[in-house]
Amino acid sequence: METAVKQSPAPVAKQPAAAYRNLAMATIGFGLTFWAWNLISPLSGAFKERLGLSSFEQSVLVAVPVLVGSLGRIPAGALTDKYGARLMFPLVSALTIIPVLLLIPAKDSYGAMLAVGFLLGLGGTTFAIGIPLVNSWFPPARRGAALGVFGMGMGGVALSGYFTPRIAEHGDNLPFLVVAGALVVYAALAAVLVSDHPDRKMPTDSLAHRLGEAGRLRVTWELSALYAIGFGGIVAFGVYLPTYLKTWYDLSPTDAGTKAAGFALVTVIFRPIGGWLSDRIHPALVTSAALGLAALMAVVQAFDPKLAPGGTIALLCMAAGLGTSSGSIFALVSQVTPQPKVGSVTGIVGAMGGLGGFVPPLVMGAIYSAKGSYSIGFMLLSDLALAGCVYAYGRMRNVKRDERPSGGSGPARSGTG
Repeated sequence: METAVKQSPAPVAKQPAAAYRNLAMATIGFGLTFWAWNLISPLSGAFKERLGLSSFEQSVLVAVPVLVGSLGRIPAGALTDKYGARLMFPLVSALTIIPVLLLIPAKDSYGAMLAVGFLLGLGGTTFAIGIPLVNSWFPPARRGAALGVFGMGMGGVALSGYFTPRIAEHGDNLPFLVVAGALVVYAALAAVLVSDHPDRKMPTDSLAHRLGEAGRLRVTWELSALYAIGFGGIVAFGVYLPTYLKTWYDLSPTDAGTKAAGFALVTVIFRPIGGWLSDRIHPALVTSAALGLAALMAVVQAFDPKLAPGGTIALLCMAAGLGTSSGSIFALVSQVTPQPKVGSVTGIVGAMGGLGGFVPPLVMGAIYSAKGSYSIGFMLLSDLALAGCVYAYGRMRNVKRDERPSGGSGPARSGTG
């Protein structure tokens, strides 16, 4: 009896230390690579003037990294299932340094900027690496909150929006050098400190087969649609909000970047809240309420309120709704996906979320060029968010919690195939 009491605390003391270390490293890496991924957006106004771009060309420039980073999550997630985050996190972080530095010689050519923006999309793939890593280290009862904390790494968008234009005031190339240096340090630390869970199940089937299995799950596409609205909205505002504020409210690039950073910060704060709530309430209910709030605020903003206070309140409440939904949706992913498949499913869902952020900047730029107004774009967002609200409540709240992934057992794995 006494021996059992003495032995039981050992794994409890050891496991949380590794879990929290990996959570911290994943969150920091996610944030830094997201900063790199979003380097072009806060400076897009300067690029527009330097290169003589139209509003649509400017939108394409900021949207290209989003597209590539989103699609890249599919192979990144599947490769993480195969090789583990211990390899993938430092590798992808180190490779992201290359396009960050290439922005320096490319900044005087639109074609070169598009090409480098394509490569810069690599930084957006780390989301699909971190989710399976964090998911493997935390039990189901605490997974929602842990994934929400990891999701705070999307605050790299806020860091970029706030710091990038300010650093650029001291030198055109300085933001790229600073971010590249930070990635060098992180890649070195990640190679030492990131570790896969000892019980991680390595898939033996091919990448195409694993993605095919994930793609045959109905819930993969249901969650993809919801995430395309929630996280896609965050990404879209992250890359286009500085342009919107500068164009519509006549703010300076620095002021627009600061306010866009505030929007991103709110989404960062509310993402773990969404995960935390999902550990206590069915995540579908949290998602429904959050998207309902975003839909309402999008309608308010469509009527072009003054920035202070109406527009600010509407945009920040919209950020809270989108951030909460992003946390709750991935809490649901972790409940219904077996551990060996989390990377593959995460890659698809994350890709759809990123693609959800690719389209709106193009639509907003095209609408403004044609109509001289952003109202139609906000009404389209409200329609999508309302549809997601209704679907989450009507269908997703009936999806039963599946705890099979926590054990990572063979039957659970094959049962979803």
